[in-house]
Amino acid sequence: MANSLSLGKLRLASRYLLSPLAGYTNLPFRRVVRELGGVGLATTDLVNARALLRASPKTMELIATCPEDRPVAVQIYGTEAKEMSEAARWLENYGASVVDINMGCPVHKVTRGGGGSALLCAASASTTVNLVRAVVEAVKIPVTVKMRLGWDSGDQSAPFFAREFEKAGVAGVIIHGRTRAQGFGGEVDLEGIRAVVEAVERIPVIGNGDVRSVADALRMLEATGCAGISIGRGALLNPWIFAQLCRWDRTGDPGPAAGYDARLELMHRHYYLLVEERGERFASLTFRKVANWYCRVLKPGREIQQRLMMLESVADFDGIVNGLRENGPPANWNSTVVPEIAVPKGPIEYW
Repeated sequence: MANSLSLGKLRLASRYLLSPLAGYTNLPFRRVVRELGGVGLATTDLVNARALLRASPKTMELIATCPEDRPVAVQIYGTEAKEMSEAARWLENYGASVVDINMGCPVHKVTRGGGGSALLCAASASTTVNLVRAVVEAVKIPVTVKMRLGWDSGDQSAPFFAREFEKAGVAGVIIHGRTRAQGFGGEVDLEGIRAVVEAVERIPVIGNGDVRSVADALRMLEATGCAGISIGRGALLNPWIFAQLCRWDRTGDPGPAAGYDARLELMHRHYYLLVEERGERFASLTFRKVANWYCRVLKPGREIQQRLMMLESVADFDGIVNGLRENGPPANWNSTVVPEIAVPKGPIEYW
């Protein structure tokens, strides 16, 4: 079975992609996951095209990259074709491998201005297609679109848009198998993803949603016929999933799950890459956000979790990790057990 795919002229080393996750997929996390192997393409956090053109400091932080972070896609959102095209050209000059247009974000602060998932509303179909065409024509590097199945169950417009985007020249489509109205609730709609796969003629369709294990990935590949899989929160729980899937592609065996010590080493490496990027204070504050994900798997107990959530310094971090190493895994710890994925809850309008 093939274990690679191409986006236009860009051939990826694997068909497994690291999805953008707001607040998580910064450069240190992308680097630490890449070092484990198997990532065909990693995508930055989404950035506003207008803010990019203004070179806002926060936006520049979000798109930070390095030679080890290749190939890399930068995900942009906006509603103005001119701004989006200029942002794409800026990214091409910056060295991005791919420009990814966000039409999947369900968050109110993005959709209220017409961006993200709002671009999938049928009333704006021609405007949306023209925006995508303008971005494609502005650059020589591949352009992809990340989208959902539609705005709600009554407007599942993704197959139509995928077909139109292919005509406009996109190199691929990444489809999350839920509508905007669903948020992250319910199960991913594999038949909905298959409908998008069947709607296009040549470009790869990459499935996304609820993949947290090799078994989940195989189910999506078989049920949808998608050319590849993009994994987000599942990679926070198991960053080895890309290497495991590539090994499965080659041998039919994903290999053993990562053990307790390997997970501690990964956590250590992740924190120190944050320190390397912007120093101790930034690393400690940023790591607080991901501490819960590590604790969901390591199960170190409430006291350690609270200490990580209040992390202040390298010394604090080293003390915690050294203690965990000395004590070893908790009783009945099982490397093969994958916890449930934590997702935003409550009305989407308040996200």
